[in-house]
Amino acid sequence: MRILIQRVTEASVTIAGTLHSAIGGGLLVLVGIEPSDTTEDIDWLCGKLIKLRIFDDEAGVMNRSAEETGADILIVSQFTLHASTRKGNRPSYIRAARPEVAIPLYEAFIQAVKAVATGKVATGVFGADMQVALVNDGPVTIWIDSKQRE
Repeated sequence: MRILIQRVTEASVTIAGTLHSAIGGGLLVLVGIEPSDTTEDIDWLCGKLIKLRIFDDEAGVMNRSAEETGADILIVSQFTLHASTRKGNRPSYIRAARPEVAIPLYEAFIQAVKAVATGKVATGVFGADMQVALVNDGPVTIWIDSKQRE
C-alpha cells in the first residue's frame, strides 16, 4: 500500500460538477492499493500518517503531528500510485489491486484513520472520476510505501 501525503491549507473533491467533500488545513492523502496488501499495511500506514511530524510548532519547526494539531484529513483512492513506467511511455497499472480487493482495503484504511484522527476525516469515492483541488502548504509532499517501510 502506498500513500502520498500533501500538507494543505485546503483541499476538496468534486464529482460530476458537485462538491463531494472538502477540508480546511490538514492532509490530503492519496491511497494506492496492491493485491498483496493486508490489514497489517493499513495499521502501519495509519500510524505513520497520524503521527508524522509535519506541522509547524510555535518556533516554525515541523515538529507536530496531525494527531496533535487536530488536522483535517481528506483520503482519496488513486490506483495510479502503482503505475509502472519501465517499458515505453504508456504507464501500466497491473500492480494496482482490482476493485474487489482494493475497495474493502480502502474502506478499512478510512475506518482506521477515523478511529485515531482528532480532526475531520473526509473521502473521495472509489473509482469515481474526481477532480481533486488543493493548496499545498509548504509545499510538503511525502511518499510512504508500506512494503519499503522507509
